[in-house]
Amino acid sequence: MILSPGDTIGILGGGQLGRMMAMAAARLGLDCHIYAPDAASPAFSVARHHTVGAYDDAAALAAFAASVKVITYEFENVPVASVEGLSTLVRPAPPALAVAQDRLAEKAFLADCGLPVARHRAVDSAADIADAIAELGAPAILKTRRMGYDGKGQARLTADTDPAAAFDAIGAAPAILEEMIPFTAETSTVLARAADDRTVAYDAPANHHADGILRRSVLPGPLDPTTEAAAAEMVAAVAARLDYVGVLAIEWFVSADPARPLIANEMAPRVHNTGHWTEDGAITSQFENHIRAVAGWPLGATTRLVDITMQNLIGADADDWARHLENPAARLHLYGKGAHRPGRKMGHVNFVGRPVDSSAKG
Repeated sequence: MILSPGDTIGILGGGQLGRMMAMAAARLGLDCHIYAPDAASPAFSVARHHTVGAYDDAAALAAFAASVKVITYEFENVPVASVEGLSTLVRPAPPALAVAQDRLAEKAFLADCGLPVARHRAVDSAADIADAIAELGAPAILKTRRMGYDGKGQARLTADTDPAAAFDAIGAAPAILEEMIPFTAETSTVLARAADDRTVAYDAPANHHADGILRRSVLPGPLDPTTEAAAAEMVAAVAARLDYVGVLAIEWFVSADPARPLIANEMAPRVHNTGHWTEDGAITSQFENHIRAVAGWPLGATTRLVDITMQNLIGADADDWARHLENPAARLHLYGKGAHRPGRKMGHVNFVGRPVDSSAKG
């Protein structure tokens, strides 16, 4: 299906990613209809249409689907069954959601596609944790198989950790225990795949996290050209296996082991926080390329134009938004959310071609 200007794209999810996709669509003359359960969803204020509805409300979803030409989604925790029940074309297709929603299935899938992954074991009880640590060693990281993001549903374990306490800390939910990778850097490949199978990839940034949340992405990144090209080829192989249409991201650990220079951490079947720099630093942003792909249009060039740092505004960081307006190197992006809370992403700043310093006036 190829959309025309004036057609409407449906987006499941009303957060900041849906907001930025809707803004990109508007610049291309396309309308968006946002479907989300929260009446205060920040994407609603920039879209032509919106519906407040639960993701398991079959009647509301059917009416939403009937109002649009194609449907996409802005986060990976939309119920797969709800997406599979839609009569309208969905891009990316539901199998990508199914893989990304279960960390154990995701690891198996990525490994089957030829990507190196951390050694890991399934965990369904405290006893499983003890057995897995005995096999994989400590320290290790325990993650819920479903619904965890931005450091939620995770716990770092040492040889002295009480397995029962660790299992209770993640809600006694089905989990996965992974070996701790002694990485030298973290990076990511953000790739767009069109309906005609063409792919384009963005430069891989150096990603810096704290408390499980991305704080900033810096370009140029840590990879040499050969390794960066190999990473893009691996992500393209994953996209091909899924018959994927849209933007796909894979996060990597950069290893000092020459046999495994890159180890896949997680997959995101959507536009990605580590690609926010593309709004101000690439010819075509990740949001525009996702919309182009979903609409059946040719993809735009991903050429990076400038050295750039993306810094997330998390919680109270956003209270100082005004100081970034005085920095000629800063491009401020606020998400229109309500009151901040610790760990909540309220916006980001792209620092273009300059050091990250909003105290600078010159």
